[in-house]
Amino acid sequence: MNRRALMVIAVPVLWLAVLLSAAGAVWCKHRARSLFVQLEALNGHRDNLEIEWGQLQLEQSAWSTHAFVERVASTRLRMGTPPPKDIEIIAP
Repeated sequence: MNRRALMVIAVPVLWLAVLLSAAGAVWCKHRARSLFVQLEALNGHRDNLEIEWGQLQLEQSAWSTHAFVERVASTRLRMGTPPPKDIEIIAP
């Protein structure tokens, strides 16, 4: 095979290789951007869940405060502090 025939075959093959590599680069860039957008959405969801978790922890700590327990005992259970005359102190 002479040099001219080799160039006739090589140029289209190289041209096709360049086009395919360019298309591959475009596809990879598009895929990377899509994955980045998906990652950011997941990070936002994670952040929202962490905020909700913090709020639930605050709410739980508020439910166990002394004032809340006193209010629930007096309103729902109709409990109250007995008058001093009804209190008996028992020594061991």
